Amino acid sequence: MRTVCAHAALTAQGIIRNPVIRLDGRRITDISSYDPSQLDFMPGTEFHSGVIIPQMVNAHLHLELSYLRGAIPRGCGFAGFAAAMARTRGLFTLAQRLEAAEEADAAMRREGIAFAGDISNDDTSFAVKSVSGLHYHTFAEVFGLLSPSFKAAGRLLDYGATLSPHSTYSLQDEPFRRVCSSDGDAPLSIHFMETPAERELYHGRGALHDWYASQGWQCDFLHYGSPAERIAACVPPERSVMLVHCCCVGQWDIDIIMNHFTAPVYWVLCPRSNDYISGLKPDIELLRRNGLNICIGTDSLASNDSLSLIEELKQLCCTPQGGDIPLSEALQWVTANGAAALGIGRGAATIDVGNECDLAVVEGCDTDSGGGRLTSAARAHAI
Repeated sequence: MRTVCAHAALTAQGIIRNPVIRLDGRRITDISSYDPSQLDFMPGTEFHSGVIIPQMVNAHLHLELSYLRGAIPRGCGFAGFAAAMARTRGLFTLAQRLEAAEEADAAMRREGIAFAGDISNDDTSFAVKSVSGLHYHTFAEVFGLLSPSFKAAGRLLDYGATLSPHSTYSLQDEPFRRVCSSDGDAPLSIHFMETPAERELYHGRGALHDWYASQGWQCDFLHYGSPAERIAACVPPERSVMLVHCCCVGQWDIDIIMNHFTAPVYWVLCPRSNDYISGLKPDIELLRRNGLNICIGTDSLASNDSLSLIEELKQLCCTPQGGDIPLSEALQWVTANGAAALGIGRGAATIDVGNECDLAVVEGCDTDSGGGRLTSAARAHAI
């Protein structure tokens, strides 16, 4: 048995003050509160300074690219980033790749990340994932306008991965539809509206259009009219989807997507990666006004300085625009929402009696103002 307490905790009922949480192994057996004046009379109790939360969910990750940390210059833009990836990916040994993945995995576990939605294009990261204390849902990414990567992605199915299309611009019509109808009800993870060029492609202009034209490539899916319309036309409405990045999403896109799907849709933001590559920012207030399911990912160390979810939240919340985001809402994005998106179930990332979940603590939160706020001093660690 174990008893932990803190200044506050994120529970199924929201943020509560002065919590006492009792656990039998990982199972939560009781939640109560303590009298601060009596804290010294609670022997055997662990006290943590901050807010206790369920361990977190990194909803979008490329663990296998961890070896590219610092290898690609900041601010090179979407096309420059892709070109730099092509130049640098072959410069590292297998040992270097594995060591970087191990270090990244360990850093996430130290911060208190328990689950991750990981994108894989090859099998190098599975040696790390198979022995990690972190639970991975692997998406085997299919892409390629001329030669879809079905064979490479198919090899990952033996590791328990599920197929997912890379994006609405990197697969022709038939293979895109085929992937979206595969794997039963497993969620799809689709890079979506990361750059204006994705929408412009459907109108015969922009950087993607010009690049494809220079290579003599033609797209057979432009008749859908936009990335959102392609998803609505090709993905079954009962299939849950995770739309990743969403930097250039507008109300029109949201209406098309939400009017189509009967299954939940999750809008996954990776703000520090977007800042690293292009400086673009998702319209967090637009997503919040629409009451959408927001999740948070880190993307890869090729476009980030760390895989810290708290740093991602700070990028969104510790700004004049994000200053009114309540602490409980922001913490839900990296816990219960992410768990639901990956099909784990919210209970695995919700503090409630009867649930089994690991715990973390977030230090440096302002729990005195209104519903509480994240501050620039915030950091998290597993407990």
